[in-house]
Amino acid sequence: MTQAQIPRGEPEPFYSRVGGEPTFRKLVHRFYEGVADDPLLRPLYPEEDLGPAEERLTLFLIQYWGGPSTYSEQRGHPRLRMRHAPFRVDAQARDRWLLHMGEAVNELGLAPADETELWQYLQRAAQFMVNAE
Repeated sequence: MTQAQIPRGEPEPFYSRVGGEPTFRKLVHRFYEGVADDPLLRPLYPEEDLGPAEERLTLFLIQYWGGPSTYSEQRGHPRLRMRHAPFRVDAQARDRWLLHMGEAVNELGLAPADETELWQYLQRAAQFMVNAE
């Protein structure tokens, strides 16, 4: 949706406001740079190449925040807990995930309100994935 297509009085969608697809690609790429060297998290990604996981998370976040629905078109309903169930995600894994994601968010240079909104979502999502003590 372009600025001209947004009805007057309606806020610009988060996806557009933060820069659209390039912003989410940058976020997720930076996140996976941290994961690649993390001895606790890297084993949770069984694919030798992190590229497919990076693409899936990018498409999920794009769709979640109001961009194209490519994720659902390719993979169906997100079913996040089910997709993560085979992996042991405890508080330590959650915290490491948030560490790398926090570094990635900080590098985006978003407006403070947008950064807070994104970060709060990511914290909730990370907690939701915890499935072990």
